[in-house]
Amino acid sequence: MAELLAIIIGICLLLAPQIIAGMIARSTGRKFWFWFLISFLIPVISIIILLSKKDKSTNKGFKLADHVKKPV
Repeated sequence: MAELLAIIIGICLLLAPQIIAGMIARSTGRKFWFWFLISFLIPVISIIILLSKKDKSTNKGFKLADHVKKPV
């Protein structure tokens, strides 16, 4: 049982940079799976590249309700 737990923890630690890169990519409007796979080749560099790129997501904050006027 302890061996199985060690294997699962090891796999999670090995996939951590890929998952982090994918989540950063998704939050900045980029493709999760593309950056997940790129991160296998260059794990730390891909995260640095993603953090330095401009955010291209269209979701900027919360959507206001219909009855709320936008501030000028």
